[in-house]
Amino acid sequence: MQRVLVFFMALCLWVGVQVSTAPVAAAEFSFNALVPCSQSEAFQSRLESQVSSYEARLAQYAPGSEPAKYLEEKIASTKERFARYASTNLLCGDDGLPHLISDGRWDHAGEFLIPSLLFLYIAGWIGWVGRDYLRAIHQDAETACEKEIILDVALATKFMMSGFLWPVAAFKELTGGQLTIAEKEITVSPR
Repeated sequence: MQRVLVFFMALCLWVGVQVSTAPVAAAEFSFNALVPCSQSEAFQSRLESQVSSYEARLAQYAPGSEPAKYLEEKIASTKERFARYASTNLLCGDDGLPHLISDGRWDHAGEFLIPSLLFLYIAGWIGWVGRDYLRAIHQDAETACEKEIILDVALATKFMMSGFLWPVAAFKELTGGQLTIAEKEITVSPR
């Protein structure tokens, strides 16, 4: 019966592939629509429109007042941000916004590689600290459930401060055999 079912599923898949009328997707990305931000007219007009909107709001306030100082800082930070975008090798589209390229080319590696590695480090830190906290609170079985719901801030802070070196601790536990368990200790459901 299993062979008949497998044959029937394979036949359905084969017929579905043969009948499919969906166009084949091209994975190649064209850089023709993207230009360096320093050369993009849409990027420059976006800068001018943001600055002019802040300047229009600035005209409503007395010079030297707190709202005026805030808007002057916003104008300066906007100009500085756009200057940073223009000075790097970021590419802008027709919308005037920088587009991040993450296709594996080394000249655009900083656009995606550094933020992704930082994300993985922070996510690992959160997981490692949470794991250590749960291990610590489960040593006292009477208050374990309560401390999962109501966080013990002093204990959690202790683990948070020591968790920044989690890659070193993980490597130490991996080489010491504490991070993983033997395959014979893993339960498998009977078949």
